[in-house]
Amino acid sequence: MDIAGIQMGSGNTWDWLVQLLSKNPEWLSTKVKFFLPNTDLGSSSESPDPAQGVTLQLKLLCGRGLATWRSFIYCVCMELEVPLELEVLLLSTWGHEEGTLPGEMSPEQSPGVPQNPTARQSCLAGNPSPLGVGDLSWSGSQLHHGLKRPHHSPGPSPQWKHCRRQRRELAQRYLELLRTSVQEHYGSGPPSSGQHLASLQAYIPPILQWSRATTPLDPQKGANSGDPKTEDGTDVSIQDLFSSRSHKGPRVTVLLGKAGMGKTTLAHRLCQKWAEGQLHRFQALFLFEFRKLNLITRLLTLPQLLFDLSLNPEAEPEAVFQYLQENASRVLLIFDGLDEALYPCSGRETVDPHSPRPALALFSDLCRGTLLPGCWVMATSRPGKLPTCLPTEAAMVHMWGFDGPRVEEYVSHFFGEQPSREAALAELRANRQLQNMCAVPALCLAVCLCLYHLLPGSAPDQCAALLPTVTQLYMCMVLARSPRRPLPATTLLGLGEVALRGLEARKTIFYVGDIAPPLLAFGAAHHLLTSFRIRMGPGHWDTGYAFTHLSLQEFFAALYLMASPKVDEDTLARHITLNSRWVLRTKASLGLSDHLPTFLAGLASHACRPFLSHVAQNDEARVGAKQTAVVQVLRKMAAHRFTGPKVVELCHCVAETQVPELAQLTAQRLPYQLPFHNFPLTYTDLAALASVLEHRAGPIHLDFEGCPLEPHCPEALAGCGQIENLSFKSRKCGDAFAEALSRSLPTLGNLQKLGLTGSKITARGISHLVQALSFCPQLEEISLHDNQLKDQEVLGLVEGLLCLALLRKLDLSRNSISVSTLLCLVKAALTCPTVRTLQVRETDLIFLLAPSVETATELQRAPDLQENVNWKKETRTRGLALRLQKCQLKVHHAEMLIALLQEGPPLEELDLSGNQLEDEGCRLLAEAAPQLHIARKLDLSDNELSVAGVSHVLRALSTCSTLTELHISLLCKTVLLTFAHEPEEQEGAQERSQMPAELPMGPRRIRLAHSGFQAKHLEPLCRALGESRCLGPLGHLDLSGNALGDEGAALLAQLLPGLGPLQSLDFSENGFSLDAVFSLVRCLSTVQWAAHLDISFRSQRILLRGDEPGREVLAAGPLPDCSAGAQLPGFRPRHGPRSFRLSECQLEPPSITCLIAALQECPGPLEVQLSCEALSEQGLETLLCCLPRLPQLRLLQLSETGLTPRSPFLLAEVFSKCPQVQKVELRSLRHATLLFKSSEEQGGVCCRFAGCGLTQEHVEPLCSVLGKREDLCQLDLSANLLGDDGLRRLLECLPRMPISGSLDLSHNSISQESVLSLLEMLPSCPRVREASVSLGSEQSFWIHFSKQEEAGKMLRLSECSLLPEQLPRLASGLSQVLQLVELTLSRCCLGLKQLSVVLHLLRHPAGVLSLRVEEPWLGRARVLALLEVCAQASGNVTAVSISGTQQQLCVQLEFPRREKHAEAAAPRLAPCDLGTHHSLLVQQLTETCARLQRLSLSQVNLSDDDDGDASSLLLRDLLPALSELKSFRLTSSCVSTKGLSHLTSGLGHCHHLEELDLSNNQFSEIETGTLALLAALEGKRRLQRLSLTHLPLGGSTVAVLTRGLSHVALLQSFRLSWNHIDDVGCCHISEALRAATRLEELILDHNQIGDTGAWHLAAILPGLPELRKIDLSANGIGPAGGVQLAASLALCRHLEELMLGSNALGDPTALQLARGLPPHLRVLHLRSSRLGPEGVLSLVRALDGCPHVEEISLAENSLAQGLPRLCTGLPQLRQMDLVSCEIDNQAAKHLAASFLLCPALEEILLSWNLLGDEAAAELAQVLPQMRQLKRVDLEKNRITARGARLLAEGLAQGSGIQVIRLWNNPIPADAAQHLQSQEPRLDFAFFGS
Repeated sequence: MDIAGIQMGSGNTWDWLVQLLSKNPEWLSTKVKFFLPNTDLGSSSESPDPAQGVTLQLKLLCGRGLATWRSFIYCVCMELEVPLELEVLLLSTWGHEEGTLPGEMSPEQSPGVPQNPTARQSCLAGNPSPLGVGDLSWSGSQLHHGLKRPHHSPGPSPQWKHCRRQRRELAQRYLELLRTSVQEHYGSGPPSSGQHLASLQAYIPPILQWSRATTPLDPQKGANSGDPKTEDGTDVSIQDLFSSRSHKGPRVTVLLGKAGMGKTTLAHRLCQKWAEGQLHRFQALFLFEFRKLNLITRLLTLPQLLFDLSLNPEAEPEAVFQYLQENASRVLLIFDGLDEALYPCSGRETVDPHSPRPALALFSDLCRGTLLPGCWVMATSRPGKLPTCLPTEAAMVHMWGFDGPRVEEYVSHFFGEQPSREAALAELRANRQLQNMCAVPALCLAVCLCLYHLLPGSAPDQCAALLPTVTQLYMCMVLARSPRRPLPATTLLGLGEVALRGLEARKTIFYVGDIAPPLLAFGAAHHLLTSFRIRMGPGHWDTGYAFTHLSLQEFFAALYLMASPKVDEDTLARHITLNSRWVLRTKASLGLSDHLPTFLAGLASHACRPFLSHVAQNDEARVGAKQTAVVQVLRKMAAHRFTGPKVVELCHCVAETQVPELAQLTAQRLPYQLPFHNFPLTYTDLAALASVLEHRAGPIHLDFEGCPLEPHCPEALAGCGQIENLSFKSRKCGDAFAEALSRSLPTLGNLQKLGLTGSKITARGISHLVQALSFCPQLEEISLHDNQLKDQEVLGLVEGLLCLALLRKLDLSRNSISVSTLLCLVKAALTCPTVRTLQVRETDLIFLLAPSVETATELQRAPDLQENVNWKKETRTRGLALRLQKCQLKVHHAEMLIALLQEGPPLEELDLSGNQLEDEGCRLLAEAAPQLHIARKLDLSDNELSVAGVSHVLRALSTCSTLTELHISLLCKTVLLTFAHEPEEQEGAQERSQMPAELPMGPRRIRLAHSGFQAKHLEPLCRALGESRCLGPLGHLDLSGNALGDEGAALLAQLLPGLGPLQSLDFSENGFSLDAVFSLVRCLSTVQWAAHLDISFRSQRILLRGDEPGREVLAAGPLPDCSAGAQLPGFRPRHGPRSFRLSECQLEPPSITCLIAALQECPGPLEVQLSCEALSEQGLETLLCCLPRLPQLRLLQLSETGLTPRSPFLLAEVFSKCPQVQKVELRSLRHATLLFKSSEEQGGVCCRFAGCGLTQEHVEPLCSVLGKREDLCQLDLSANLLGDDGLRRLLECLPRMPISGSLDLSHNSISQESVLSLLEMLPSCPRVREASVSLGSEQSFWIHFSKQEEAGKMLRLSECSLLPEQLPRLASGLSQVLQLVELTLSRCCLGLKQLSVVLHLLRHPAGVLSLRVEEPWLGRARVLALLEVCAQASGNVTAVSISGTQQQLCVQLEFPRREKHAEAAAPRLAPCDLGTHHSLLVQQLTETCARLQRLSLSQVNLSDDDDGDASSLLLRDLLPALSELKSFRLTSSCVSTKGLSHLTSGLGHCHHLEELDLSNNQFSEIETGTLALLAALEGKRRLQRLSLTHLPLGGSTVAVLTRGLSHVALLQSFRLSWNHIDDVGCCHISEALRAATRLEELILDHNQIGDTGAWHLAAILPGLPELRKIDLSANGIGPAGGVQLAASLALCRHLEELMLGSNALGDPTALQLARGLPPHLRVLHLRSSRLGPEGVLSLVRALDGCPHVEEISLAENSLAQGLPRLCTGLPQLRQMDLVSCEIDNQAAKHLAASFLLCPALEEILLSWNLLGDEAAAELAQVLPQMRQLKRVDLEKNRITARGARLLAEGLAQGSGIQVIRLWNNPIPADAAQHLQSQEPRLDFAFFGS
């Protein structure tokens, strides 16, 4: 388009246009930016002449073409106040088709004019069109986006002007009518019936708060945080809801709040304010409720939504709608209850307002800006999943309800000037539960209504007691509707049924047909239901009914479920669910039953039973059953682990039930660490949680992260003493939150850790926090990181919080501080005596403190007197670590820091790494190091230190005597100085005065590795190092990783003497050649301190070391001699050998020769270790031939070196070539070791060739070489390939080989043939003393020799699987071994037959042979069969032992066999029938076992079967023939009556028995069997040991026992445990024991002797002078008998073990015992003896100092008064048993102190007591000092996680304890798991590990 043509053709028009636009420059600039978004307008907009700037911008628009120019002209005419004549001129000039470009539309075809001629005429005439006519809809696709839509085509200009004015007048008229309509609906007017007048007089706005977007956004689009200028969490007023937060995009605000928070009330309030003209921003306001929109099923256009459902215009609705479109920025649309929308929004967008859509789809298009662009949209919703149609930049506002001031203001306005106002406020202030409920505005109204009805007839403080829960509040509110007469039960049930049906159908609005007329009338009369008109369309209205609030509908639904007979318990249980309040992406919308489970739980309260019974028509049984069912469901839920939202819901339900047991169960099942993440929490939520936590016994950790929190919600936690750790992390926490938290913190008495991170608190909030935290002295950790704090806030926090008495950690990381503030923090750390560490690294800022309780106590007692003393003491003893890393510190900061540090206490550590100190700053700090008194390290890494600066640092440190290590690596940017602790000023002065002044504290370690040093740098470095020699030797010098080369090696060798004695010098990674390496070997002879040279050539690891220094001597005390001439460390005489190690280097014969030549100069002794991939045969020969040239050699080792197969023979010959060789070992042809002896040493030589592949061909040559050595001690040929043939050849050579030690032939692939070969060889080798062969998986073959002929040989064969045909050869071989005394055959597959063969064939010239057979079948074998086997023995059987459990048979044989005369045995065999097999066996056994002395049968069968009878019969006939039998043991066996008779008969003839053990047997007839056995005691005068444990002894049996014991004067041990002995029996036994004057052991535990029996025993005890052990536990002895016993025991001077537990002895017995404890007492057991404080006190005092006591048990006695503290201690005490003694924390203090006086204590048993955390703390202090302690049992006490943590800290201090048992203490499972992961020795399991 021609711009000049436009100007010339319309000159006056152009000028008028420029003049008009000059008055509206901002509007013009906006339009030009819109049409020309990519054009730079800088020059045109900055022109000094406005007209010129307008002209330039118009030219730019003209240049875009006619279409753009025409659109611009339309905007001018429609949006600006253009004079009529100019508008006509503009439209006539550029609004018609004249001058249009080819292809452009004519005005009649423009998008704004309908194409239908009739419609066009109607439009031009201003006639309104009916809604829904598609022909009149605008086509938005042809319009430019963002352009204001013209609603008429430009016709003749006067008519168009008239139409626009007419439309404006119509719109203004409509807006006035709309405002009047809204005023009628929502304006303040007379109250409706039942409403209190004062409740409508004032609106109390709830708390509103901005929040980041919480809508579930489209995953493909991501999230947008909205306007960055608006802070998340900022408090909002109603006016702020519609502030311009964004200049672009839709203006959408979503108001989120739980039910009852006042969302709908706020929407109505906005309507009221707009109707009253207070919202000036908006010309039009429309309110829609989704609960009503859900009722409209037809599709709607946007005009229909606005007009049909609100107010129809009187005329021309299209014109009115067009006006609303043109002024969309002044239109507000409010959608209430977005969460109640039933239909999902469509993903299809539309720009056509006349396109029919569902209501939610229209809402979606409005939010996205495709419909009515620029309008304001506000939606209200409960938190949860919201439709995805909400734009990402939508503003989210949380509605939090009321805080305390708002509640009181609301109540005051409600009651107005009535006299009851003050009473209501008093009730509210006095009851915290009411305050918690009033935080929800809907509940606040309900509380006011109830108080309004209750106050006139109630006494003060009684009204609130009637409203303890939300459910009872609603119940009271419903009952208050009819105060004079009860409400009809059927009507209430009917309303409940209606309410439940509605909830299940997601329905809150009911029609007339949904509710029965009586119910409808009742609900309306009692203000339970509200009615309203619903506009369904043009002229179509309907009436709807709803409960006054959704929560009231839920209450009635719960009431129906609890009281209706139609609902059973199972149906009721299905309605008790816990809803998660996280954003659910799988759930379309939220349900309407959020509070239904809570109301059900509330109705389960006992207080609601009368009301429920009334509604249930007095069916109390059904009501009680349902209440129980609800509680049971909640009980099951409490046992599960839920996420945070469900935990909150559960707490609400539990609190409503008012069941303490349920609350306690829920509280105890909550995890130790309870997290709440990313869901909104209100004041009432935390109040419910706190009410449940009140019933918890142990502590809990609460972690709130990412949760939108109500600003005053921390007040709900006030007074919750169970909270140990409290953490908040949310950007939504501001000053109001901090202020509320400050009011609660002082009430949390057990709070130890507090975290408030990621918030936006300012100085005001910080001041509140600091003031509150000063009243929390118990706090141990405070975290305030990531709070955007500035310098002053940080300084204020540090100043206010470091003074907390128990504070251990203060975290202020991720805040903003300057370097000057950092220095102030350093000063604060220096001046605060409890600070131990200040850690600052980039964004990290952490204080670590070590509080001193003792110091704090002293300051409180005498602050004026103790302040200076304690300060000096703290500054001298405490260690402070300062870590200031990456803090941008420069040189001038270093000077300031040094000045601060010089005035402060000694430093443990100073870390300044990552700063910019450079050479000068590093030098200054190095020079100041001696004055800073740094105890551990100074880190100057990464501070831009140069090579030249290294020498300066070294010189600066020449005056620092405490430096122990300096590590500098320029390439790694490391500069680290390590120091030693300085001695105390007053301590050790005398010792130091005896030491030379020049002695250092210890050798130094200087590491100058990886710094790029070359040979030219060595001299200045060595000079700097030499200057520090006055302070002592360097010790260790590390120059590895540099570039010294061979030149540097030679130079350093020259400079080494100038550095003084070193302990090590590291040359690694310096590019040395092999020649340089060999030249370094001479340092072993030229450098006095050099002792060890280790070289790994390939990896260039070269280390020269000296002997270990005499540092231990200096540390232990003064030097023994420091006079002139005495050797100082580093110059002391060397006693250890020098060593040379060379690896990773290929050694050839010439290299070996050069190496040996270099080693010849080294003084001895010398050790050489070589390692290379392979060493040839010539190389090995060369090495071995050179050995005589090294007489100082003590060790030669070749490791990881491949050797040839001939190497064993070469090494075997070395003994002759080099007599100094003492031991040669070769393993796997890769590891060879030669040990040498000095000329003075004597001893045999050892040779080991293991795994060298030796075969039978190598045996004879090797034995030939080794046989020449007369001093061969050990030979090891294991793991070779000898096989049976090779082993046989070796065994044949053994007699010619003088081996004096052992021969190992294991793992040589041998078989049973080798075993037999061994047996055949043994007779020819008299020096063999033991041989052991095992052919199992772990094959072994050992032969042990002695230097002289051995008198006795032992042979053990295991898993040899001998075949039957090999047994004769085995027996023959064994018979030839004359000196064989012990033979063991273990698992050799010998059955009864094979064993009989071996015993029969085994011959022995003379002596005793012990045969032990171990086979699995022996556990099931018969006694008869085993004795029959023994009868086959060729020698005399002197001992037989059969054990079923051990599966073994032991037979002792005596050779040669001695035959007894037939006439001697005939009398005993007379009863036998010599013709039977039995008699023959008896006769055979009599001959074989004639000299049998010991017969032991354990776990055998002598019961009523053929085997048992035959065995017992055999014993009957055999025992009389055993004239030499001295010991008979039958234990743990089953014996029948017949068998017992046989056994008794046989024992009756054994008069020489000295030991008889009949314990733990089972008899078929108990009394008969017992009498029979006891009768066998007659005549046993030689009996010394008798055990009858578990043998029932009644009246008659005791008499028999007494007769048997009457003549046993030699008895030494008598055991009668669990024998049912009463006082009479004890009397008889006591009389029988009078003659047993040699008795040493008397065991009578677990009988019933009582006091009478105790008196009888007490009478005989003085006559038992040798008594050493007595056990009378569990015998029913009382104080009377106990006193007598104690008096008699005092006379037993040799008594060592006294066991009187489980008797009611009482204090009198203890007092008597204390008067005369036996002097040699070792064990004292008084478990469960009913001892009291007096008895225990006297007993412990008597025991104090006893030198022999090893074990004390006082378990199960009442020691509530505590144990007295030991004064002397018990030096030998190993075990202390104090289980279940009622010991509490107070008693534990003395107990812990007493433990320290028992140094040998190994086990402490304190389970089942009353010990808590205080006792754990006491024990934790003494544990590190008890070095022998192995086990501590603290099960079933009251120790919490805190006490367990203290015990873990005690264990960490070096204790040798193996386990501490903590099962069944109140420690949550997750806390126990966490503690055990940190300290595995803490055992929380039921079964101990």
